[in-house]
Amino acid sequence: MCGIVGFTGTAQAAPVLLDGLSKLEYRGYDSAGIAVRDGEKDTEIVKAKGKLKVLKEMTNDGAAVKGSCGIGHTRWATHGEPSTLNAHPHSSDDENVIAVHNGIIENYQELSAKLTKSGYTFNSQTDTEVAVKLIDYYYKKYGLGPVDSIARAMIRIRGSYALCVMFKDYPGEIYTARKDSPMIIGISNGETFVASDVPAILKYTRNVYYIGNMEIAKLEKGAVTFYNIDREEITKELTEIKWDAEAAEKGGYEHFMLKEIHEQPKAVRDTINSVVRDGVIDFTGIGLTDEEMQKISQIYIVACGSAYHVGMAVQYVIEDLAGVPVRVELASEFRYRKMPFVKDSLVIIISQSGETADSLAALREAKEKGIKTLGIVNVVGSSIAREADNVFYTLAGPEISVATTKAYSTQLIAGYLLAMQLAKARGTLADEIYSSLINELYTIPEKIEKILDDKERIQWFAHKLAAAKDAFFIGRGIDYAISLEGSLKMKEISYIHSEAYAAGELKHGPISLIEDGILVISVLTQKDLYEKTVSNMVEVKSRGASLFGLTTYGNYSMEDTADFTVYIPQTDPHFAGSLAVVPLQLLGYYVSVAKGYDVDKPRNLAKSVTVE
Repeated sequence: MCGIVGFTGTAQAAPVLLDGLSKLEYRGYDSAGIAVRDGEKDTEIVKAKGKLKVLKEMTNDGAAVKGSCGIGHTRWATHGEPSTLNAHPHSSDDENVIAVHNGIIENYQELSAKLTKSGYTFNSQTDTEVAVKLIDYYYKKYGLGPVDSIARAMIRIRGSYALCVMFKDYPGEIYTARKDSPMIIGISNGETFVASDVPAILKYTRNVYYIGNMEIAKLEKGAVTFYNIDREEITKELTEIKWDAEAAEKGGYEHFMLKEIHEQPKAVRDTINSVVRDGVIDFTGIGLTDEEMQKISQIYIVACGSAYHVGMAVQYVIEDLAGVPVRVELASEFRYRKMPFVKDSLVIIISQSGETADSLAALREAKEKGIKTLGIVNVVGSSIAREADNVFYTLAGPEISVATTKAYSTQLIAGYLLAMQLAKARGTLADEIYSSLINELYTIPEKIEKILDDKERIQWFAHKLAAAKDAFFIGRGIDYAISLEGSLKMKEISYIHSEAYAAGELKHGPISLIEDGILVISVLTQKDLYEKTVSNMVEVKSRGASLFGLTTYGNYSMEDTADFTVYIPQTDPHFAGSLAVVPLQLLGYYVSVAKGYDVDKPRNLAKSVTVE
């Protein structure tokens, strides 16, 4: 997740920018850059791939770059590989417009084609460069100044963005605009600051403005002017930040977990966009070729915790689409198993941090035996990423809450994409179905947003569960895999004992635990298994269970069986887990809140398990 910092005032800008960017390192990034202007002189742009310390060394901690107005950025690659060329800031060819950007411009290809016809050329692979040159285009075409040119560009851009822009004709000024991506503006002693998150500027000021969606701000030394999308000047109240730095990073949410639940649409979208180009999956950056996929005879998915649950869901998708047998193994067990590997196998290691001790040991075990490995990780340069033969980076961004949400969701997406490309390479998926699945994949972020819009119903139900001592989750197929994750969310943050069972296994023992009032949460998204799971629900209901039904819109007969029903949008059954998990995340979260627990830091747990 990218970070933005801007400053205009009397002090030297570069040290302020670098300090602010260092406060945003938790967000994750692969390159960094600053642009600083010294009065009427040309703007100096310095960019570097890698850690912020590289940029600091290049600029002597900012001392070598003179000027009191500037913008800075740490980039998490989405469009274009991590490189100095793709790092921000970006500029128009004559440096008339220089900008940094957070977010995704969804119609950047359409805009790029328009600008190319108007004589613009593009040097990077980023969507940001398109936004910069679109602003430059309107600035020069209409000659009505920065606010007008930015507003016109905002109308044309689809997607999410936070922009900080500098114009050659307006030294000492920074213009910022946003849609769906956060931005905060601070003022203190004749100086003005802007950042994508509060920690970047808390050192300098606690007096801030929150720029609204589809609004523009002009930053001058110690002053800010706000405009709406119609270029009309508007007023805003100055707010005093009373949070500590840790709380400020939550962006206004009560907990990191809730914030990260709401970040899932963007994380999913970014992960899809990282490998899908022009409607085709491109694994060039991952390094796994179609020829190699054709040779795979067996897949082992090895992981811990929620990542293991991802593997449980993905195995159904891979086997159904690609016809490759899959075994899902707990890393802590796999590393001590004395089992022979099938020839031409692939071992997939899933880990958010890329540092999970058992998973890393399993990776090394596989490599020692000459088995090809693929890491699905979220942290660039982590141990698993470095040591695996191939790496699929999920673009969840930094995840601070111990209970994973968006990292889990992006791992699912990575699994789907891998399954689809395996199937395509092996000839088990017709072209029209392949295209249809890709199109459906792109609808998932919007459908998650729809679920989040209805979260109040889940919150209401969760408060009724605060006194619960036990809960059971049931499902079949992919629904069973999602039940495993739902159960984990419930137990790890609310401390309610919960278990997940394959619904058909109830009568083989667990049904003896059902008694009056015990909660059974049933997941039913797979059409072919719907009626069988309903039968299992009836079995436990006849023994006094209270039923929570989670199914897709259209299955309204569920209300005849369940005491409380939550619906998710319809999607291809292979992808249903990406939607079904969201209400279960919210349920666990709101139960924990109702019980007054520390949601983000549950007892006895750590974010990354780096010891055995």
